[in-house]
Amino acid sequence: MSTTTPYAEAWLEGPFCTRFYTRTYHCSQPKAALVFIHGFAEHVGRYDHIHPQFSKHDIALFTFDQRGFGRTALDEKERSKGSSWGKTSWDQQMEDINWALKHAREEFPRVPLFLMGHSMGGGEILGWTAGYGSKTLIASLAGVIASSPLIQQTKPASKFLRWLGGKVSTLSPYTLIPAGLNPDDLSQNKAANEAYIKDPLIKQCGSLRGIGDMLNKGDELLEPKRYRHWPSNLPILVVHGTSDQITSPRASQTFIEVLPPTDKKILLVDAGYHELVNEPGEIPDQVVNEVVTFILSHLPALEAVKL
Repeated sequence: MSTTTPYAEAWLEGPFCTRFYTRTYHCSQPKAALVFIHGFAEHVGRYDHIHPQFSKHDIALFTFDQRGFGRTALDEKERSKGSSWGKTSWDQQMEDINWALKHAREEFPRVPLFLMGHSMGGGEILGWTAGYGSKTLIASLAGVIASSPLIQQTKPASKFLRWLGGKVSTLSPYTLIPAGLNPDDLSQNKAANEAYIKDPLIKQCGSLRGIGDMLNKGDELLEPKRYRHWPSNLPILVVHGTSDQITSPRASQTFIEVLPPTDKKILLVDAGYHELVNEPGEIPDQVVNEVVTFILSHLPALEAVKL
């Protein structure tokens, strides 16, 4: 670990011969470990102000730039030969989550393991837990946290355009199409929104396959064939802003309502936008505290005694 950064960087070999840029936030005596999956067209560096806070509560954290995004896709020196912007698919993402959790389990073998995702990453971890992931790994989790998950868009794309995109993607899956977000919809923090626009690791586009999978698998989460696969004994926390103009807070509410577990909670942040951790004022601290409380309150009894 660098003396100037709170994390250890590494390029690790993952599924399908892909090298991933990773960060690990260690702590001297971890009580839990958290694997974090970022959202569409972003990278883990955007959480520099948030991820170090978990180690203050003895929660270790492992995260990585997802396949097709961030340094994993754009680092000319370190990336895999076949990596490029937007080159991803749902099936690959599910294997990537399997890999990340296995790595975290090896890195932190004696503590409870939690899984968290934001936006697209939130949709991914919900789908992974609802049947797409490794059964063994799902059974090993102590809890799941989704931040502004992409279950449905607040302003859905037309069904015709999605149908057309699906047809074209079968012929040319990794063709890039414009997919820019209105930065003013991200948060009410103008400085954070401007930084997003200027970020060299962000491109305002995605692949037909990646975008199609992201939207279709999000919709699927509200179908009985999917949500009924959620383990009845696996706790879940969903955090969503009520003024999110990108992913639908109403869809998050519906998802929580239909899920089998009794240990489920949704925190709706009044007037919060999509990126709650970038909102001005006390909202970022509120979100971090909610996640930390969820994790620490779901440690096994033996671990809880040591707190």
